[in-house]
Amino acid sequence: MKQLLVLILALVCVFPMWGQSAAEKELIKVENDWSTAWAKNDVKFLEQLYATEYHAIGSDGIVYNKAGGIKDDTSPEYTEKSFILSDLQVHIYGETAVVTGHNSVKFMKVGKAEQIESRFTDVFVKRDGRWQCVATQGTKVAKK
Repeated sequence: MKQLLVLILALVCVFPMWGQSAAEKELIKVENDWSTAWAKNDVKFLEQLYATEYHAIGSDGIVYNKAGGIKDDTSPEYTEKSFILSDLQVHIYGETAVVTGHNSVKFMKVGKAEQIESRFTDVFVKRDGRWQCVATQGTKVAKK
């Protein structure tokens, strides 16, 4: 009985991955790599990820283009950064994809600890064999 329960639990945990296409898995990896790049101030990764026409609206309502987004994402005033993604949903429309999810961001800003919970929508276009982000929108999750 215990073995059956373990088997069922394993299938429930793994089953959602079976239904994912290669592109969906690739976009989930891109989202996770993006989180790591942000935490490590990886300018090179962000320059490749953000399309020339990149347009971001932060959870604070500030609008960024590619250069402004990279400058803000790698600002030295943010330290001890961490980024946890959850509830990722990927929808693919040919060479375009929309990824939605939840993120929990922690960082120090000028010596003060901050945490932001938000929902996001990222829009990607596949170019030259890789996914580039053309737009992103974040919305703060209200504290209960």
